[in-house]
Amino acid sequence: MAGTVCVTGGTGYIAGELIRQLLAKGWTVHATVRNKAKSEAKLRERVGNPGEDRFKVFEAELMSDEGWAEAMAGCTHCAHVASPIAASTPKDEDEMIVPAREGTLRALRFAKEAGVKRFVQTSSMAAVAYGRSEKVYTVDERDWTDISHPDVYPYVKSKTIAERAARDWVAEHGGDLEFVSVNPSMVLGPVDDPDFSPSVEAVKQLLNGSMPMAPDLGFAIVDTRDCAELHLRCLEEPDLANERFLASGRFMKMIEVGEVIRRNLPPEHTKKVPTKVMPNWMVSVLSLFNAGVRSIKSELGKTRETDASHAKQRLGWETRPAEESITDCAKSLIEKGVVKV
Repeated sequence: MAGTVCVTGGTGYIAGELIRQLLAKGWTVHATVRNKAKSEAKLRERVGNPGEDRFKVFEAELMSDEGWAEAMAGCTHCAHVASPIAASTPKDEDEMIVPAREGTLRALRFAKEAGVKRFVQTSSMAAVAYGRSEKVYTVDERDWTDISHPDVYPYVKSKTIAERAARDWVAEHGGDLEFVSVNPSMVLGPVDDPDFSPSVEAVKQLLNGSMPMAPDLGFAIVDTRDCAELHLRCLEEPDLANERFLASGRFMKMIEVGEVIRRNLPPEHTKKVPTKVMPNWMVSVLSLFNAGVRSIKSELGKTRETDASHAKQRLGWETRPAEESITDCAKSLIEKGVVKV
């Protein structure tokens, strides 16, 4: 089955890979970008230079109605991948929360008006696994982040609020529109250019020496290629209304990620990769001067295992080994010149 799908945030890390896979499966793709003049040629090259009949690019912003009706016109499906990401922790959490929530509701509204039948939202593990005081626990697709917890920071709130708002809107206004969410964990894998996911920033910092010691932090890892494939399955599989799937694999601490890099890359490329864990007291000192460090201080020492068996059993989805995703990510960062070694 292949129809016409609107992929929002087309220049993004997951979205670019999803567009590639959709085109390979015979779909026609409408992609939204913030700046068409700046992005279209580069995006077309990234996804294999498809013709105008198979791939169209539209300019649309999360906080404006302009362009959305045109982007959704003729679409049978929508993959809403676009979401605001701040380079640093904002002083006002609404800088992230409002665009995430309102952008999702805007995409839903225009999708419904255009007659879209299936809407797949890229949510996040942030909407599933946070807001808990335990140090070690396992989550699955039935869990939700408690945004009232004092340790929850703006990005986590924004993803949780956006997904809940979407589900509430569909329940009230969606009619026969089927809604599905995909909740990725830390997304790694090869990069096409320097415009990549914030998840990849951690690998970049391990390689370039800006992380001389690894903080006691960890994340479940998923490959961008596998994450995109799960989105594709959610678009194609029938009878998925109100489903929720975790796109997640093995949990690893940052020091373990560094070990994988050292094991699989030439020694001359791994000279700056940390070999020691940063003491928690040092992170606490750094947090006094760095808001980004301050926001993750409460994450130290936590192990969040994820159970993605629902996606595997319901959709037949599988993930490649985390070691492959980490290695491919690190190698591509060097090959693309993002990291100088």
